Order: sequence, then C-alpha cells, then structure tokens
Amino acid sequence: MQRVRKLVAANIENGVDGSGVVVAVLDTGMGSHPDLLNRAVCFRDFVGHRNLMYDNNGHGTHVCGILCGSGRLSSGQYRGLAPGVKLVVGKVLDEKGDGCAETMLQGLDWILHVRKKYGIRILNISVGIGNLDEWEKERALQYKIEEIWESGILVICAAGNKGPGDGTVSSVGGSNRVVTVGCHDGSYGRDNPGRCESYSGRGIPGSPIRKPDLVAPGTDIVSCNVHYRRFGSKNANAYIAKSGTSMATPMVSGAAALLLQKCPDCTNEECKQKLQFSATDLGLPWNRQGWGMLHVGRLLS
Repeated sequence: MQRVRKLVAANIENGVDGSGVVVAVLDTGMGSHPDLLNRAVCFRDFVGHRNLMYDNNGHGTHVCGILCGSGRLSSGQYRGLAPGVKLVVGKVLDEKGDGCAETMLQGLDWILHVRKKYGIRILNISVGIGNLDEWEKERALQYKIEEIWESGILVICAAGNKGPGDGTVSSVGGSNRVVTVGCHDGSYGRDNPGRCESYSGRGIPGSPIRKPDLVAPGTDIVSCNVHYRRFGSKNANAYIAKSGTSMATPMVSGAAALLLQKCPDCTNEECKQKLQFSATDLGLPWNRQGWGMLHVGRLLS
C-alpha cells in the first residue's frame, strides 16, 4: 500500500481519514480482522442468511481493508485509504465469489432501505457484473443502482476483469450515474503480462458515455486476509496480495470518503467531477483510462 499511496498521491493526514463517512460494501461479507475492528455498524447476509458477520471467501475482507483498514498489524504499512470510515456490509456473493442478479437486487434494495438510518454516502461494488443472459435482469440492476445514485449515495463500481477488448466494462458500470473504476499501476509490473491493466474492462471507443471514469492501482495489492490467525503473541497470514479492478475500486471509494469528510455537502455529480478532473492523464485512449489515474492530493486541494 505504500507503493500505491505514492502512485495516487495519498500520503495525506491532517485529520482527513474519512471519519464521519459511512460506506456500504456489497461483496462476500467481512471477516474478523484486527485491522477492521469496530468498522462495521451493520451487516446483512443475503446468501446464507446468518446473523453474525462473516466472509467465507475473503474477497470482501480484502476490499474493506483497502478501503478503511487501520493497518494495526503492520504498524500502519497496510492501512486503507480512509481508516476513519464506518461500514455497512452486505453479503451478496457466496464462498466461491459467485452471485446472482436476484441476490444483488436484494442487497441494493436493502441499501436504499437503511441509507437514512446509517447515513450511507458511498456504495462500493467491487463486483464485475458481466453481460447477463436476460436483458431484463441487467436493466433491473442498472435501474436500481441509478435509483441509489438519485437517493444521494455515490455509487463506485469496478469496470470488471473481462478486458482488454472494447466494450468489456461491467454491465452496471456503463451508466452515467456511477463512477466506474478501471485498473492501471503506472510503471509497476510493466513487464508482467498478468498485471491488471491487461484485463481491466474497457469502454467503447466513440461512445457518448465514456467509460471507465478513471483508473487506480489493482495489481498485487496487499490487504487484510480473512484467514488471519493469532498464535500467542504472533500473527500469521495477516495480509495477502490480490489483483483486479475489485482492488482498484475501494481506493476510489476511500478517496471519495476523504473528500466527503472535507466537503460534506458535495453532491454525487460534484464528487464525480472532482474525481475525474483531478486525475492524472496517462496519455492512453479514453476507453482504457477515462480521465486518468486517481490523484488524492489534487482531489483534496
């Protein structure tokens, strides 16, 4: 995360840590990890219908760590972008990381239902929903996400990992009423054919809706491991590296939380424009980078 912080100019303190901002995360859930202690204010399981918070995959825990982990077990080295954030966590994906449109819709309805109770300002969807077989389900998801946006929640979603072909952005990421995050790591891993840039979902050249909106690092991102264990005074497997647009997305959500702490009256459109206009142009085609690389320093200046 130190590499990532430098790349997106996120070495900013001065009391700006996302405190007072509540972010909803729809994913595989969230497991018990010291870096995420007392982060969640609410949990709902739409898969196994359990009452206690859990994550039997690890993806959601990793995403939450990138967003707001304290870095406690690493002396701050692997802390998230906005460690002051509180979470509302919905489990919509199973132990394999798979899900269905119906479960996602239930999760989205729940977010709308509890948004005022918990003061949700951001929804993070690190789920690359591909083109569904049934057009009606795809449109239902898009309509519901747009309804959430209109309710005042900034929706930030992954571009998906179906690239590098044109028009491979996740189906829910094609709307103007979401911030769609692609993946790029600058010079890191340039010789690695498996770097996230090589499979990040891309938009359609010349389309009136230009996607993605921006990019953030997503290769070899170290964050909380759901399989963390403590043996006496020692910690084992506290962190793990994962790659994909799923990892890039919570970086943008964390940056947005920092912005909303500093400027709590920002509308969704204002937040989106600030994220776009402050990004660093990488000199790549629009359908690969959008406005460019996330730049937290300029975003908050």
